[in-house]
Order: sequence, then C-alpha cells, then structure tokens
Amino acid sequence: MSTHLLSFCAWLSLALIPGCGTTPEDSETRPRGQNVLDTQTLDQALTGQVDFVRHVKPVLEAKCAACHNQTAQPGRMSLASRAEAERTGTLGAFILPGQPKTSPLLTRLDSAHASLKEMPPVGERLTSQEIALLERWIAQGATWPTGPMGILNTGSP
Repeated sequence: MSTHLLSFCAWLSLALIPGCGTTPEDSETRPRGQNVLDTQTLDQALTGQVDFVRHVKPVLEAKCAACHNQTAQPGRMSLASRAEAERTGTLGAFILPGQPKTSPLLTRLDSAHASLKEMPPVGERLTSQEIALLERWIAQGATWPTGPMGILNTGSP
C-alpha cells in the first residue's frame, strides 16, 4: 500500500470519528440514557403532579409507541390510546391506576426487554428518571385523557 493511501485512510478516519459519537439535539434518535424531557420539566414531574400530555405522552411517543401501537402483534402491549392500554381480555390491562408495582407497563420494562439484545432499539431505552416518572404517574392514578390529546403519535396509520 502506498504512503499516500495510508495517509488518506488515516485522515479519513480522523475526520469521521468525531461524528460517530455525537447526536444532534433535534435528532430522531437519542443516545442511550438521554431523557426525552428537559431537566426542568422532568424535575417538576418527579416532585409534583404528573400531567399526561406534558410529561408522560412525550416519553411514550419517543420510546414506546413505535412498537407498541395499533399494529402491535396479538399478545403484545399497545399504548396507542387509553382504551388500548386499559383493554381487558386475555391480555388484561397494561396500566393499573394506583398500582405501579403490579402494572404490566412497568413490570415488563425489566422482564420483557432485559433479555432481548436488539430491543428496545438503541436510543429508545427508558432512563431511570423516565421509569420513575411513569411509576409516579401510575401511583397518582394514571390520568390519561380521552380524545385527541390522549392518542399517541405512533407513526403508524
């Protein structure tokens, strides 16, 4: 290999490496461990009343709804709307208001996804603060409005 080719390869790798470890703030995917909500909004939710539209909906849309939506496979959790999350039948309700320790939405975060290597996708895993936010929301009664404000943007038809 020529010296010029080696020099070019070295230069190219140095030019590309800085971009590999950073993600723009407005990117569709966020690095693992980054909260969807800004620090002030998250702090307010973790110390006060949790509001579905302001606090919970952005987290569910960013980190859950792409897979857990109206097109979820049978036997899979759908979070597209309150009705979907509270459905009964063989799957039961995914959110049990006032019962964060037994709500499948939270219990499955640790069990279902812990053993999967590729799921949730990189950049989609909930942070410990976001899990605490969901726990607090469920403990406070899991208020979820009906109508347009309560429907998640899932990216599916």
